[in-house]
Amino acid sequence: MVVRTTTSKRSAFTLIEVIFAIVIIAIAVLSLPMMGRATQKGIESSIAQEAIFAASAELMGATSGYWDEISMLDVNVSHLSRVININDVAECNTTTKLRPGHINQIYHRRCIDDTTINAPHDSNTSYLGADVFDLNDAVHGVQDIFIDATTNATGYKETYKSTLTVATNNNIKVITATVYKDDGTTVITSLKMQSANVGEIDYYKRMF
Repeated sequence: MVVRTTTSKRSAFTLIEVIFAIVIIAIAVLSLPMMGRATQKGIESSIAQEAIFAASAELMGATSGYWDEISMLDVNVSHLSRVININDVAECNTTTKLRPGHINQIYHRRCIDDTTINAPHDSNTSYLGADVFDLNDAVHGVQDIFIDATTNATGYKETYKSTLTVATNNNIKVITATVYKDDGTTVITSLKMQSANVGEIDYYKRMF
């Protein structure tokens, strides 16, 4: 006797499986542009952060200098920066060389000896023999922000250019560092910092 058996055959895909597959593929395809935009946004944020760090480095370098050339006129008497009697607003005493708020002790802030000078030099040139690195010496036009502008995997990912300006408003100088893309015209970010005409103090030290 011959026994005949039958096996049920199953279609490759049922209709419901086809529908699910189409939906999943559609979702995946639709999400690709969003993923691309998210990636692009992340890249733009990284570039902005790099530009902010670069501008901050520019400002730190600029403010490492003295407030003005005239601040160091008495460099032979004191190696400290002193207060300029700008527009007589500082109210420097012609005898004591102190202004209101100054402490009458050694190593503390003083006005420059010549209290008749009532304006900053505001130039990158020397003044009456005083030739020090001051805020105005840091001013520059569009230039590479780094000496070595070559990008690499461990450093900055883009090449940047920058400008630095200094504007004086009585006893305040406003330093502005602007960072551009490599074309030198497209602004990425701009940071400002203020520096005041307050002189500086020295640390008290024993002389022995």
